[in-house]
Amino acid sequence: MNDIVIIGAGTAGLSAAIYARRAGKTVLVLEQLSYGGQIINTPEIENYPGIRNISGFDFATGLYEQATALGAEVLIEKVVSIEDGDIKKVVTEEGSHECRAVILATGAKNRPLGLAREEELTGAGVSYCATCDGAFFRGKDVAVNGGGNTALEDALFLSNYCSHVYLIHRRDAFRGDDKEVQRLKDKENVEFVLDSVITALNGEDALDSVSVKNVKTGEEKDLAVKGLFVAIGQMPDNAAFAGLVELDDHGYIKAGEDCLTGTKGIFTAGDCRTKTVRQLTTASADGAVAALAACSYIG
Repeated sequence: MNDIVIIGAGTAGLSAAIYARRAGKTVLVLEQLSYGGQIINTPEIENYPGIRNISGFDFATGLYEQATALGAEVLIEKVVSIEDGDIKKVVTEEGSHECRAVILATGAKNRPLGLAREEELTGAGVSYCATCDGAFFRGKDVAVNGGGNTALEDALFLSNYCSHVYLIHRRDAFRGDDKEVQRLKDKENVEFVLDSVITALNGEDALDSVSVKNVKTGEEKDLAVKGLFVAIGQMPDNAAFAGLVELDDHGYIKAGEDCLTGTKGIFTAGDCRTKTVRQLTTASADGAVAALAACSYIG
């Protein structure tokens, strides 16, 4: 029996574990992949208060080591369901764990383009993680699809290894930071392909090119690339909890800044909940708020 089971070992989940352990509660963190969440693949973090510069891996490792040093237990198990009651039973593929409160901190995963053959070509030219797979395309032409900070960071990272980087975005301006946009403009091997969407992925056993259509002119062309890095946003992974907490139309857990789900003893934190801003700072803050709310609930 644990006081609190936290589902997800990203920034929100590990922050929650730190606060819950400091409050004297027993804590079990369940994660289906590895600790850190998506931030572990970010090469450089420059916007976390108090830390001038750090890699995503080092940041996530620091959180993990802090949480475990305080006594939080972390297990790699995929949660498949939760049985509600005064005592909750969190069911995983390996077994089950009982607790008094649950914090859902499942984060979000990369959103696919939804094109034909996308799944087939994933790992054969199509990727969702530039820092994971970029080295495989050293000296080759690649494309990045997206307009936010992730896409900008991916393009900048790839420009250091690849011959040419096309940055494809459906609008004429980027949503990401102007500072990152200017960095890319200063790169001779980066080319912006704006007002454009990818319509097809081409190649037999591996990606050879992407078909692109200009949404304003209707012009279509093929870009010869060996790699495509998709960075068009995220989507939550909350299907297993649909009958336990209320989800919005996009699958995010409905909860405000208090991190309360509306279900007794169930709390949420981080990118998996409805919120306007999804950053490291807000994930960490959510973890603290959810943990203290869970501690107060337990008493």
